[in-house]
Order: sequence, then C-alpha cells, then structure tokens
Amino acid sequence: MPRPKRPRWISAHPETKGFRPCGRDETGQIILSLEEFEALKHIDLDGLDQAGAALSMNISRQTFGRILKQARYKTTKALVSSKRLIIQGGCYKIQNCGRGRRHGQNKRFQRR
Repeated sequence: MPRPKRPRWISAHPETKGFRPCGRDETGQIILSLEEFEALKHIDLDGLDQAGAALSMNISRQTFGRILKQARYKTTKALVSSKRLIIQGGCYKIQNCGRGRRHGQNKRFQRR
C-alpha cells in the first residue's frame, strides 16, 4: 500500500477556475491541481527559487521539482493542443496567512 500524500500548503484559492481556447474549438480538457498552480505561481510570477518555493509549500525540493515539471507539461499541452485548462483538486491545505510557527508566530511564544 502506498504511503499517504502529505498535504501541500497553498496561499489561497486562485481567482479563476480555468482557461479555454479562443478562436478554435476545444479538443478536450486538462486538469491542473491547485498545488501545481501554486508551484507555477511561486516560480514564474513570484520569482522564488525551488528551495524557497518548496519551503513555502512545506515539501521537499525534489517533490517541488516533480510538481513543477508536471504543471509545466500540463499547461504547455493545453496551450499547444487547444484544450481547456481547469484548475481544481489536489492534496492541499490553505496557509494561515503566515501565522504559524514556521512563519514567526508572536515573539512572546517563542523560546528565548
């Protein structure tokens, strides 16, 4: 039996649920998970390196690399093949706006 997946941390739900081709008929759909969307956002929009993005999502750098590779493949396939890209699902938890221990909780609760 495979080991259960640890939820990845994402900052928030995306503002859109997907994208569809314009000017051509759809030839199917591809589902991009929320953690794949978050990986693309961290690397290509926020400009983080893989180590920093992996830390932000509470996963190893190697796992982050696999998620990013899969996200880029799916996005490229949707663009080239004129497929609808739907953003949904995955194994994730939404972060508490950076208030956890890893993100510097109130100083009075930290060890001195």
